[in-house]
Amino acid sequence: MTRRAGTLVWFRRDLRDFDHAALASALQSEGPVFAAFVYDRAILDALPREDRRVAFIVDSLAELDVALRSRGGALLVRHGYATEAIPLLAEQLGVASVRANRDHEPYALARDKAVARALRVRGVAFETYNDHLIRAPETLLTRSGTPYTVFTPYRAAWLAALTPDDVATKDAPAGNAALAQPPAGLDNGLPALESLGFTRANLRDAGVVPGMTGGAKAFASFRRRIDRYRAAREFPAVDGTSRLSVHLRFGTVSIRTLAAFAHARSLRPEGEGASTWLSELAWREFFSQILWHFPHVVKRAFNPRYAKLRFPNSRSRFAAWCEGRTGYPLVDAAMRQLNTTGFMHNRLRMVAASFLVKDLLVDWRWGERYFAERLIDYELATNNGSWQWAASTGCDAQPWFRIFNPVTQSKRFDAEGTFIRRFAPELARLDAHAIHAPWMSPDPLKRAGIVLGRDYPTPIVDHAGARRKALALFESARAP
Repeated sequence: MTRRAGTLVWFRRDLRDFDHAALASALQSEGPVFAAFVYDRAILDALPREDRRVAFIVDSLAELDVALRSRGGALLVRHGYATEAIPLLAEQLGVASVRANRDHEPYALARDKAVARALRVRGVAFETYNDHLIRAPETLLTRSGTPYTVFTPYRAAWLAALTPDDVATKDAPAGNAALAQPPAGLDNGLPALESLGFTRANLRDAGVVPGMTGGAKAFASFRRRIDRYRAAREFPAVDGTSRLSVHLRFGTVSIRTLAAFAHARSLRPEGEGASTWLSELAWREFFSQILWHFPHVVKRAFNPRYAKLRFPNSRSRFAAWCEGRTGYPLVDAAMRQLNTTGFMHNRLRMVAASFLVKDLLVDWRWGERYFAERLIDYELATNNGSWQWAASTGCDAQPWFRIFNPVTQSKRFDAEGTFIRRFAPELARLDAHAIHAPWMSPDPLKRAGIVLGRDYPTPIVDHAGARRKALALFESARAP
């Protein structure tokens, strides 16, 4: 029997070579250390061919490969099914173990079980590490031993449990094992985006710089703005958010580094913004542990009371929402931002989701799926949790009777219409009063030469009437 030695580090949603739990562990073990990434067809085959996320991964892997080669190794990249590619690579390399950072989503858990079984047959160990979250989903429970389903006590417990060890950098000490060059014939280089069957997306025009370099630049920019975060984050025309979500999604930054900075900053007199952002990181982990403990949320309402909701589900209204032609400028601008850039401001995600579910009476799962296809920072747990929050079907969701008024939201958070003009330029000639509800301002429309129904849609629903129908729908679902 061949004696096995060394480790294969399997990169997934952790595309960096620093502060990396699985890599650090491997470098402290015996034998050579190899690195691999799999373009998993079980995920990729279902994606649209212009998916920006694949372009982000391709560019991020190119940078990661350069970093690994500078350390004596290389990134072995395969395009196939991970359940087959990883066991085969382990066999070809003759390693004793495969190490990876945990992915807590249902598909990933099932995939990892299959990989572990296949490796076990070959006499290879499979070890995973918490790296994508500060707190693994199963490790923070209420005093009665049950999962948290309300955010405020979860955040309090999350913050109280935060220790220096939780945010300590995970790198192998100097002098430990080094990365190894793979045997001849196994390093086939990095596949181009087009060879994977995808088309090129210009990420930089959308304000996204991939890879560790992009993550570092985004974090450096946000550190200069974080003290203003609490107020600035609400306004889509302002550069007030962190823009780190895509880097958290693919691990081109370290959650430990971000949380350590935010926590330290939150303790200072000017730390209000950092404290607010730290709560946003806690929301991400809250939704992750909800998905872990209650995987049924992927297909069904968290709150069983709303399983009886029967949405009319107009396909024409859904299409209008997707394409940004509802006649409500802030909603349309938000959807066009998503379609154009792969990003949507968080305030607008709430407004757009509320409008789809409670104005257009379309099932929240339709919107969730659309966001899943379009968002470059898409994470199942956060997307699902946020949609169920907006739809009032989730845990700790907004009350069912709370329905965002899209015009009020527009006036409050884009008062001058700056954001609307950027993504709905056909309304650019309207003044700050008329731009939020053009159908209510016939004279400004006439002066601007804008004809509703020709240059810009008339509203597809009346908000007041739609609100009444939504309340009746939810009332009927709540009835015994």
